[in-house]
Amino acid sequence: MQRLQVRRTDEGVVHVTLDQPKRKNAIDAVMWDELGETFREVAESDSDRVLVLTGAGDDFCAGADLTPDPASRDKHQLDKMHHYGWVGLALHEIPKPTIAKVNGIAVGAGLNLALGCDLIVAGQSARFSEIFAKRGLAVDLGGSWLLPRLVGMHKAKELALLADIVSAEEAERIGIVNRVVPDAELDAFVDDWALRLATGPPLALQMTKRMITSAFSSSFSEALHWEAMAQSVTGTSKDTQEAMEAFFAKRAPVFKGR
Repeated sequence: MQRLQVRRTDEGVVHVTLDQPKRKNAIDAVMWDELGETFREVAESDSDRVLVLTGAGDDFCAGADLTPDPASRDKHQLDKMHHYGWVGLALHEIPKPTIAKVNGIAVGAGLNLALGCDLIVAGQSARFSEIFAKRGLAVDLGGSWLLPRLVGMHKAKELALLADIVSAEEAERIGIVNRVVPDAELDAFVDDWALRLATGPPLALQMTKRMITSAFSSSFSEALHWEAMAQSVTGTSKDTQEAMEAFFAKRAPVFKGR
């Protein structure tokens, strides 16, 4: 039985929905595999331009499913954790823009799955927590790397060590969430952002995403070098030519990623 719903639009938006609402979309072994495969497919697809990740029902994701899995009882815990980490890395390395659409709770690995996306939009009822410490566990799925970059070192330690529940408004204030919207407007708001990104210039968006993601591990001179390289690629592309022609013709450009 599949644990994910995957829906693609004509514009190139891939909607990926965690689909275990009765378990608050907790991620079991099957869903881990499906997530990894889906992220890899989106990364390699020529037609997929944007990924939107969300949860079915009332919640985004309650984290990893802690129910013992008989199918993996002979697998060492380290091997399982490396596999989960590979899924997080696969999401992080998708070259196209990614959006987490967060409804309800996003805790533990569920929160860090959202943090692995480029943008996070939350409904007003959303709640967030690095809940690991309350379960006697350490942070995983990249939370120890992602969180300090978003909220700063001391705030990241507070969130991880105390494992408190954070409201959507507080998550926006400290920099976890890009936007908070009324629950009833969440779908429409994310659809608008996704369509804007999907109809944008793929090469420019991908290269910009890559450079910003690498900013904390690059020197200023390296950043300038990669900006020059990126502008050399995008500036001579057919998409840039199309953008200029559309500008002078006073029409919307049609970008094709070349």
